[in-house]
Amino acid sequence: MTAHQPSVKATKIAGGVHTDQRHDSAHKHVTGEAIYIDDMPEPRGTLHGCLGLSTVAHGKMVKIDLAAVRTAPGVVDVLTAKDVPGVNDISPTGRHDEPVLAEGVVQFYGQPIFCVIAQTREQARRACKLAKIEYEELPFVVDIGGLDVEKDKLVTPNLTLTRGDAAEAIRKAPRRLKGQVRNGGQDHFYLEGQISMAVPGEDGDVTIYCSTQHPSEVQHMVGHALGVPSHAVTIEIRRMGGGFGGKETQGNQFAALAAIAAKKLGRAVKIRPDRDDDMTATGKRHDFLIDYEIGFDDEGNILGVEFTYGARCGFSSDLSGPVTDRALFHCDNAYFYPAVKAVSAPFYTNTVSNTAFRGFGGPQGMIGAERIIDEVAFATGKDPLEIRRKNFYGTTDRNVTPYHQTVEDNIIHRIFDELEQSADYDGRRREIRAFNNNSRFIKRGLAITPVKFGISFTATHYNQAGALVHVYTDGSVHLNHGGTEMGQGLNTKVAQVVAEEFQIDIDQVKITATTTGKVPNTSATAASSGADLNGMAAQDGARQIKARLIDFAAEKWNVEKDQVVFLPNRVRIGNQEIPFGELIKLAYFARIQLSAAGFYKTPKIHWDRAKGQGRPFYYYAYGAACAEVSVDVLTGEYMVERVDILHETGRSLNKALDLGQIEGAFIQGMGWLTTEELWWDAKGRLRTFAPSTYKIPLASDRPKIFNVTLADWSENRENTVYKSKAVGEPPFMLGMAVYHALTDAVASVADHKLHPQLDAPATPERVLMAIERLKAAR
Repeated sequence: MTAHQPSVKATKIAGGVHTDQRHDSAHKHVTGEAIYIDDMPEPRGTLHGCLGLSTVAHGKMVKIDLAAVRTAPGVVDVLTAKDVPGVNDISPTGRHDEPVLAEGVVQFYGQPIFCVIAQTREQARRACKLAKIEYEELPFVVDIGGLDVEKDKLVTPNLTLTRGDAAEAIRKAPRRLKGQVRNGGQDHFYLEGQISMAVPGEDGDVTIYCSTQHPSEVQHMVGHALGVPSHAVTIEIRRMGGGFGGKETQGNQFAALAAIAAKKLGRAVKIRPDRDDDMTATGKRHDFLIDYEIGFDDEGNILGVEFTYGARCGFSSDLSGPVTDRALFHCDNAYFYPAVKAVSAPFYTNTVSNTAFRGFGGPQGMIGAERIIDEVAFATGKDPLEIRRKNFYGTTDRNVTPYHQTVEDNIIHRIFDELEQSADYDGRRREIRAFNNNSRFIKRGLAITPVKFGISFTATHYNQAGALVHVYTDGSVHLNHGGTEMGQGLNTKVAQVVAEEFQIDIDQVKITATTTGKVPNTSATAASSGADLNGMAAQDGARQIKARLIDFAAEKWNVEKDQVVFLPNRVRIGNQEIPFGELIKLAYFARIQLSAAGFYKTPKIHWDRAKGQGRPFYYYAYGAACAEVSVDVLTGEYMVERVDILHETGRSLNKALDLGQIEGAFIQGMGWLTTEELWWDAKGRLRTFAPSTYKIPLASDRPKIFNVTLADWSENRENTVYKSKAVGEPPFMLGMAVYHALTDAVASVADHKLHPQLDAPATPERVLMAIERLKAAR
């Protein structure tokens, strides 16, 4: 055989790792071509469901009259708890405390009681309003203020982390103080709401198209509710219009009800709740009430600290256990505490069960860490930046966390040094001081805050992933993995990994919809682990096939294995080269397997919850943000004038996507801490349940000057996919810089002599109240 010699040999593939590639569906997003579940053609005869929700926060259902609902126009069926053929439970933690439909008792306002199935969505919605339900109302708890971890009901066992004797360190410290800070919850406000469409099949099977971050969990929950094994349920998802954690567990209910109705009626059933119902009936970020006591010296060195992290968890456990655990894991942020005790308090409340949200408790944990830094700074009369530096983790000592993991990859000092210089912190601090001295009604504030975020699922078993790689005889590659695409660009990154392994252009790699029928037992696309886990699994699959190709080529051309080298779109075998596709065709005729199931599990990690010790994280991601704000002291209104961010992603797989993730995460984090407020009335009813009452950041809320830079000198010291680092969650916490800049601006009203005690979200109302308190205290 004569080897083919290309006339022009490419020196680099188009779209491998470490190159800027646009999101694979970006053009479809902006043109409307991207297919979401509600865009899919509906099977003939598709029915539509709508949930009937409770109208009290806690009560026994004395009488349920659904006669008018059943006879309403277009209604085909009405499902209640008795229609669940299997187990009436969709609790993701197996605590059996979250029914598909409430039975006997409702535990929060908006809890699903029944599900109307009708010919059209509008008919189902109208029919729901005709239900007549009588309740014996019971006492309810909405707010966690005043609750006690020792006395009040918890939804899941709490956690305690200790290192050293914190109480003794605080007692002996030259200076001590205690306080409390509250940070609110947050609605996910995904562009695409919850949705599931179930299509019944042969032999009792059902296929569900579900907007979910965790297809395998939906598969298992639906199986339990139907009373069938998992192999009878297939979940498929091509893309979501946003998730942010809200589609890790919250899709279970809609999928289960659609599947129950589809199997019962023998027709496809779609459930897409109205935005108001979605916000009322689905969980959100946990809001926290954090109590703290600190011991420190006159120089601002923290000697001991005690935290209690109380969380509003809602009526069931959902993911509150691991969320509140992770809050404790981040009570240190980037700081070393010589002695520490941190206790979680996952309180039961008569509110919707709160759930995963970008950061998964980490942001709430960091709020406690940054609050005590500010407290110490104000108490000692020093710049908070100085106190942050004094208390950073060290590189060779002062490097053990409250959960006894050694911080081995600390780069926060360099991050801070570079950002302080590039943002001209010292110069702007002087300018702002001069401005505030001469400005009566507008005050400016400045702050730099760090981020150290642990990467891995704290539930160790979730740190695994699978992928399926097929190479077809024309040299094109079909790839399927267990991750889900929610706009973050995961599919693009994983495709880049496979393209790099085979040294082929990225347009030769196609990723298809995530389905439990191809890759089983998937972990949720969460914990910032999507690219880490699925990228490594895909790489493993590609390398298995490469190894077979190398063996085949070495034997066929009688060369050593190290003489078979993959080059851009071709393979060098000894002293000759052939196109990649030609080698694949030859391998096929030689009956070489061209398909592989890749697998990856994160090494080194372990966690003993009972002891509160271990290595729950494979590595840490670092970043910092510097924010400047201006505040109107007459109204509390404010503007974000400038933000400078320096964040690291290791050796970035795709800088363009990573920068987008950092920018978006920062804005979302800023929204959580400034504008996004959840409010319940005296009857336990959530009143901020629509775009008209819940304010997410707008384009006009973005910083006037917004500088985002990657620390491109960073490289992951651990063996991650091409030495990259996770980017989904860590930059969310960069939004703390705006919150602390607001604190700084408010504090200027009293010449920085008093700490403002500003809670989050720092709405204009709260900012104004903090200003008035300082004026009164002067």
